[in-house]
Amino acid sequence: MSDSLATMNAAVAEAAAEAREDKVAVFDFKMVTFSLAGKDYAIDIMQVKEIVKAGTNLFTYVPNALPFVLGVYNLRGDIIPIVDLRLFFNIDVETHSENALENVLIVRVGEQVFGVVVDDVDKVVSIQKSTIQPPHPLFGDINIKYIQGVVESENRMYVLLDVERIFGSKLAEKEKEGGKSVPDMQVRVSTASTRAQKVAPQPQKETKAVDYSFITSGLLTLRKFSVSPINEKWVKSRFDEWYKERGKEKLQFQAPTDADEFLKSFYSPYNGTWWKKDYADAIYKALPDNVAKQIVVWNPGCGKGQETYSLACLLRKRYPDAKVRIYAHDVDLLSVSNAPLISIPADVANDWYAPYVTKKANGDYTFTPEIRESVMFEYHDCMNTTALPNLDIIFTRDLISFMSDKAQEALVEDFADKLKGNGIVVLGQNESLEGNKKWTVKNVGSIQIYGKQ
Repeated sequence: MSDSLATMNAAVAEAAAEAREDKVAVFDFKMVTFSLAGKDYAIDIMQVKEIVKAGTNLFTYVPNALPFVLGVYNLRGDIIPIVDLRLFFNIDVETHSENALENVLIVRVGEQVFGVVVDDVDKVVSIQKSTIQPPHPLFGDINIKYIQGVVESENRMYVLLDVERIFGSKLAEKEKEGGKSVPDMQVRVSTASTRAQKVAPQPQKETKAVDYSFITSGLLTLRKFSVSPINEKWVKSRFDEWYKERGKEKLQFQAPTDADEFLKSFYSPYNGTWWKKDYADAIYKALPDNVAKQIVVWNPGCGKGQETYSLACLLRKRYPDAKVRIYAHDVDLLSVSNAPLISIPADVANDWYAPYVTKKANGDYTFTPEIRESVMFEYHDCMNTTALPNLDIIFTRDLISFMSDKAQEALVEDFADKLKGNGIVVLGQNESLEGNKKWTVKNVGSIQIYGKQ
């Protein structure tokens, strides 16, 4: 162990002892500070056992573990799981050589011990516990529920992480072992294989299996479309059509245009364009009764805004007495920047949208202030955590299928975390949560909506 690391561990041990014994000190809280992607974070020193440096080549790979679980590590005879906190919070990690040394905080939660990989370990900071402020949504790089508070010390702002929430069970159906909750990280390591089996597409039984597998890999390579339980019913049905159209000799994708042709019937009605009245009426009928004074909606994958504004008009019609707030997110910066300035063609303005449209002095059409102010367009990748209020509706058509299968699973879990008990999820017409035991399914005409069990 290097001299600097030994000194740091000595400081941790000394500070921890002082934290146990000092009953009258001005500073009654000590924390170990560290950095992630250049930002300052901290953990209660009472939960830090020690600090080590370890090469990634010393971590033993765990098959089917989630990406943030780097493996297990032999710490003087104790086998502990190693979690990369950067990956857990969806923070980009620079590529390191295989033998690169990582900074690892050895954290104790109850009787469980974990290794937590961070960028750099800084120092031990003493503060008054009363100076810890509640977390604010502005600290949106990570989920606010994992933040215990924020505190300023020596002109630096630290985000104090809630280790109990990060490593404790956050699931409604908690795993139990010996009458005690098993920390969520441990559950995730031990159940990763089971979940991976649920996500993996089931092979075909006939000779078509090889071709179906090729279709799956071709869609992923050419169009980043991931076959999963969310869409495999449609993929199998479409493959049968493809087989009849092409014949056995022409099933393979020769170019991206072939993948586009395969996916042509996948997309929901009026994807990326204004909705016709028949589809608007179908969505309107699917919206549930809700007497709340505020209706909060998340629309990830909002694109250029036609879908979002169409939904905003329907929500105003369906819930006339409520304040509607739509969080519209997309990774296309140009689209979300231009969405508030979207122009409305005359034929659209005079269709079912008419009550929510006004004509400007120059003859152009725009949405009424009430509609425009109900939508907040933001550049945001839905796979990165964001602080949102509890949601009444999640509306995301044809987005999930263009994520990796693990990302799909994580996002659906995020839906369950953010959605109110009486809230609904609307996916694309060929995406489905049917068969997922955590969700209920209801058909309203041609629209399928999902609620939490």
